[in-house]
Amino acid sequence: MAINDLVSDALTRIRNAGMRRLATTTLIHSKSVEAVANILVEKGYLDSCNVVEDGVKKTINVVLKYDENEKCVINEMKRVSKPGRRVYKGRDEIKRFKNGYGTIIVSTSKGVLPNDKAYELGIGGEVMCTVW
Repeated sequence: MAINDLVSDALTRIRNAGMRRLATTTLIHSKSVEAVANILVEKGYLDSCNVVEDGVKKTINVVLKYDENEKCVINEMKRVSKPGRRVYKGRDEIKRFKNGYGTIIVSTSKGVLPNDKAYELGIGGEVMCTVW
């Protein structure tokens, strides 16, 4: 089973685990998936994530976060830039998402960053996904 787009696979796994109210889920490791997971933890959408090395194969264990009503704190996760159609935005276009309630994860020349950090640094880049 070959998966071309590991980031969208990771987003789908997190989304599905949230719908099924699972405590944890496992993602296939790549540097970009690890960076996205770390941003989701930093922004409070996930409780934690850690890389597990099993010999050569690496995976990322993700602990999902729920509110007091047992509802997943992630309302929506969307893959914006896909392998068939890349989407790039300048620094002014990524300033705010959902009136500041959401996060745009951008792949920039300085690494994978949330929209607020990319805006502070004054750089745009490839819009990987949006979360709110």
